[in-house]
Amino acid sequence: MALRKQQRLVVDPIACQAHGLCAELLPEMISLDDWGYPILAPGAIPPQARAHARRAVAACPTLALRLVAAADDAGHPGDRVV
Repeated sequence: MALRKQQRLVVDPIACQAHGLCAELLPEMISLDDWGYPILAPGAIPPQARAHARRAVAACPTLALRLVAAADDAGHPGDRVV
């Protein structure tokens, strides 16, 4: 069995329109601020939440939520990891 790289979530705050769907699909890793924008749990996604994280990323209507390698601190300009 091959080892999977650990991943974490990042959100592009410019693209995000605060639909809140990600928090509904992955409440254990995403909460919403007072305006409905996602606040992401820090660190790698636990193995038991990986499938739900992929589903939340795929369901984002503005493609603002992404999975990146947990060790990849470079990210993209504008990414918000809170």
